[in-house]
Amino acid sequence: MKKFFVLLFSLALAIGLTACSSNNEAKTDKKENKEESAPKVDIKKELVKFYMDLGDKINAKDADLNAYVAKATKEDAKPEELPTSEDRAKASEAAAAVAAELNNYKVPAALKDKKADLESAIKDYATSYQIKADELKKDVPNLDAASASLTQAEEKLGKVFESEKLLAPSLDKQVN
Repeated sequence: MKKFFVLLFSLALAIGLTACSSNNEAKTDKKENKEESAPKVDIKKELVKFYMDLGDKINAKDADLNAYVAKATKEDAKPEELPTSEDRAKASEAAAAVAAELNNYKVPAALKDKKADLESAIKDYATSYQIKADELKKDVPNLDAASASLTQAEEKLGKVFESEKLLAPSLDKQVN
């Protein structure tokens, strides 16, 4: 009878150890899988943050440009309300500053899969501002080429947002 109880106890102990060891292996596997998988990036959230940051960078430098455009496009403006050559020079400097800022802008690492498309859009925005800067140095500036470059940039940025099922933004509206 003693041998039977020893055998039964040994069997119960073996089953208990087996159950405990497989349970620990399952927990270890789950921990390793969690550690190996990178944290999930919310691309939509990162795109919106990128867009807002880009707009903030532009707004920080384009106040004189916006003031010039507001004066130049005002309907029924009196001669004293029209922009002066000094206003135009300040607007040119502001546009050049924005172009420089955009040329140095880095796409966040979280958007690495969209980096090429976003950089292309940023390049077109920078080109638009550089054209504005150059044209505003003239007595009679023509901003048609700048508008074309801006439209191209808006389309590129819109495609990136739409690829993530977001509405296409308008950086032009945000910064003006």
